[in-house]
Amino acid sequence: MKIVLAYSGGLDTSVILRWLRENYQAEVIAFCADIGQEEELDGLEKKALTSGASKCIVEDQREEFAGDFIFPMFQAGAIYEGQYLLGTSIARPLIAKRMVEIARAENADAIAHGATGKGNDQVRFELAAAALAPDLRVIASWREERFRKQFPGRSEMIAFAKANGISVEATAQKPYSMDRNLLHISYESGVLEDPWFDASSKEMRDMYKLSVAPEDAPNEPEYVELDFDRGSCIAVNGKSSSPLEVLQTLNKFGGKHGIGRVDIVENRFVGMKSRGVYETPGGAILHFAHRQIETLTMDREVMHLRDGLVPKYSELVYNGFWFSPEREALQALVTETQRDVSGLVRLKLYKGNVIVAGRKSPKSLYDPKIATMEGDGYGFEQNDATGFIRLNALRLKLRAVRDRSG
Repeated sequence: MKIVLAYSGGLDTSVILRWLRENYQAEVIAFCADIGQEEELDGLEKKALTSGASKCIVEDQREEFAGDFIFPMFQAGAIYEGQYLLGTSIARPLIAKRMVEIARAENADAIAHGATGKGNDQVRFELAAAALAPDLRVIASWREERFRKQFPGRSEMIAFAKANGISVEATAQKPYSMDRNLLHISYESGVLEDPWFDASSKEMRDMYKLSVAPEDAPNEPEYVELDFDRGSCIAVNGKSSSPLEVLQTLNKFGGKHGIGRVDIVENRFVGMKSRGVYETPGGAILHFAHRQIETLTMDREVMHLRDGLVPKYSELVYNGFWFSPEREALQALVTETQRDVSGLVRLKLYKGNVIVAGRKSPKSLYDPKIATMEGDGYGFEQNDATGFIRLNALRLKLRAVRDRSG
């Protein structure tokens, strides 16, 4: 049997790699998509091979991740439950897509992942696989009773890794889980499972990798300018950049100024609530800037229509339906709404805050001659508002008269 495993080099997938080989008597091909994990990829291939993999494939997919997944999602203004910028969610369909392709090329019998039976990632991986390769078997070790019996908790996994010479960052003293990519880092489990625990406290400073604490950020603000074309950022401070370069640059700006830290209790697709801490410095800047240029260039009704679909779109990404026909249909609408979203946004970054300092666009719908509070003309007569208000008030008056007479 041959299995392609989504491999990160972390505790779970390192243990699962060895477990799959031993319990399925299988050849295991470890696959890791380089989507911005940085130093976490150091020595990954050697570690996978020493853990039992027959082959380790590491591919740089950062450009595809930024251009084909993150940017379209940001054009949609996606944000889950008003806080989460979907950094982990949006990475899973990309990984699953490439796993399926590798499984086909390697004539593998199955793909496998290290997502737990309580989490969202199992759903994301498997829904993507179902959409792309419905005939391909998916192995989810955490949903097998024999695996859970052997590893009822992280402490047993840590002990197993130690006994088998598998090096992992997690320890009994620092048991929280971390997942990093180009868009963000997520932290979950361990001490973070208590929603009353203060993840911004001084003793937790070392947990964060991408950003300084807002109180430790520079005492002087810094300005940054973002150029947009059809809803996508194409330049930062006048320098033309690819989507990957945009996010890399904004991550540095945001991290320096303590921007993009979020601590939330969210509703998982499987039904439970979970507490997560996220760092999304560049994404927080990009999301804010994109909205600012939209306010200047998007028609009111188009904006309100798209905004009404943001919760649905975000839910589809969060729940793993990236390759669904409904997400693709929404994306087509989003692309149309972004046709005129072009221009320049100037931002001020200061101690965890992103503050708009100006916006301009050749596609602007803002006309100061009409918007001014002084005088009439230029297509708007103040007297016209009398009939406008009267007609809109008619149904309210009729209801009030009915209720009073009744």
